[in-house]
Amino acid sequence: MPKILPAAGGDVVEIILADHRWFEEALRELRDVRSDREAVLADLATVLIAHAEAEESKVYPMLRRKDAIDAEEVEHSEHEHDEGNEALLELMEVEDTGSEEFSSKLHELSEALTHHLDEEERDVLNPARTDISDQVRRNLGDTFAEERARLIAEDCGNIANVRKIVKS
Repeated sequence: MPKILPAAGGDVVEIILADHRWFEEALRELRDVRSDREAVLADLATVLIAHAEAEESKVYPMLRRKDAIDAEEVEHSEHEHDEGNEALLELMEVEDTGSEEFSSKLHELSEALTHHLDEEERDVLNPARTDISDQVRRNLGDTFAEERARLIAEDCGNIANVRKIVKS
C-alpha cells in the first residue's frame, strides 16, 4: 500500500496530480483480496477527505478569483466530491471486506472517483496550468498542502466525520 503522501508544498497542480495517482494505487490495493483492505480503506478515506476539503476551501476559490475556472465548474467539482464522499461512506459501512457487497461498493467508489479525477485534470488543472502564474501555483500548493496536512492530523477520514460531511 502506498503510504500517505507527506504534505510537501510546491506547484498545486503537481501536488493534486500526485494525490490522484495515489488514489488510483489505493483503489488497486482495495481490489486485491490479499491486501489489508481495512487499513487501505482507512488511509484512502483520510487522504480523500483531506484532499477534497482542501481543494474546496483553498484551491477552487483561488482559481475562481483568478478566472481560471468559473462558478459552474466549482459547483460541478464540489458535486462530484459529494458523490465520492457518499460512495466512500457506503464502502466504509460494509462490515465484511471480503464480501460481494464490499466489491460492489468499491466498484461504485472507483467509478465516481475515476470520473472525477479525469474531469478535474482536464477542466480544472489544465486551466490552472495555463491561466495561473508559476508563483501563484506554488503559493497555492503550499496553502493546499498545509490545509491537507491539518485535516489529516485531525483524522478527517474517520467514519463519524465522513458521515457528518455527507449529511451537510
